[in-house]
Amino acid sequence: MKEHFNEYVKSIETYIMFRIKQEAARLAPELEAKGRAPIALAMGAPVAPPPQFVYDKLAEALKIPQIHTYSSPKGENFYLEAIAKKMKNRFNVELDPQTEIFSLIGSKEGIANFIRALINPTNIEQDKDIILVPDPGYASYSQMIKTNGGITYPISLNKENNYMPDMNKIWENLIKDGLNPSKVKAMMINYPSNPLGATCTKDYLKHVVDFCKEKQIWLMSDAAYCDIYFEEQAKPHSIFEIEGAKDVAVEFYSFSKPYSMTGFRLGWICGNKEAVGTFGRLKSTIDTGLFKALQKCAAAVLNSKEGDEYIEQANKSFKKKQQIVINGFRELGWKIEENDIPKATFYIWLPIPPRYKTSKEFTDDLLKTSGIVVVPGNGFGANGEGWFRLSAVATDEQLMDVIERMKKDGFYFSK
Repeated sequence: MKEHFNEYVKSIETYIMFRIKQEAARLAPELEAKGRAPIALAMGAPVAPPPQFVYDKLAEALKIPQIHTYSSPKGENFYLEAIAKKMKNRFNVELDPQTEIFSLIGSKEGIANFIRALINPTNIEQDKDIILVPDPGYASYSQMIKTNGGITYPISLNKENNYMPDMNKIWENLIKDGLNPSKVKAMMINYPSNPLGATCTKDYLKHVVDFCKEKQIWLMSDAAYCDIYFEEQAKPHSIFEIEGAKDVAVEFYSFSKPYSMTGFRLGWICGNKEAVGTFGRLKSTIDTGLFKALQKCAAAVLNSKEGDEYIEQANKSFKKKQQIVINGFRELGWKIEENDIPKATFYIWLPIPPRYKTSKEFTDDLLKTSGIVVVPGNGFGANGEGWFRLSAVATDEQLMDVIERMKKDGFYFSK
């Protein structure tokens, strides 16, 4: 049969996390035979179950006679109102549940469809729309843009700029690189950051909002990790805490990380009325909304004492896991300063040992030798080369086993 699939879809690779998972599964029998059964530290998926409160509310909802009917793509009123209340309680942000909030089947779906709404596909390279994305950043951003026929331009994040780069310099570099600034449609930010665990200040968010207003581009804020933090002074902000942000911004939220509800596929987009409305028209042609029983339990947990207590305990657990990993890698020769330890998320971003030429060479060796599954840094962008990401989501015992395996198998930083 002749080729029918579009060139953008044909050009993308399988999502890096699935490739890593497949390779670990392929090697599992061999690794198990030598006492090195794979320990999964690649996916950002908490292993703890959701709060019991969620199960109870879901069970109650399933008994409601009309719960099994079609849901509105926008989301049921009780769900949207619970989100508005959460945003008010958490960030002191006012949102209209009818015009400024829309339900998502997880924030990943929402980001992908918002990008689809922005980009005008074209085969002419110089006419392609551009979206600015963090580098290192969530691996799917660039693929989502590519799939829709756009171009990514990196917002370089590094220790030197404290992971909060001057956007005016990024803009100058874009022009120096020969790209047309009039083709820039939006910029993406992600604080707390995947894969870095970095946070940003409120002043920096104001800088970003002012920049987007000046350049007349949309600001997309991925806030999936906003509830996972370890110090009050590092408590993440909503972009809408900045005056005037609604003029240019939308923000994406997820239930997956704070409540360990990864399989539920629940989230929301909020912000600029025009942007949310346009997004909603696109989304309503694609799906018919979230199962209402899921919306019921999600709405219940958002503003509950049980939900807040779960997040508090989960963050204590993530902090403990982080400390196990940090202490262990220090014993293995990694020089990790206190300022380098992430103040948010369950990710740990570390340099590869100098004897390895690439991130993938190191992560492949670690998997094949010790059964430890982590992600090469270049999977998050060119600036990630020379680094790797570890998700501290396994049990404490597994994390301690990781350190012991690395010691026994000679994975010291300088040897």
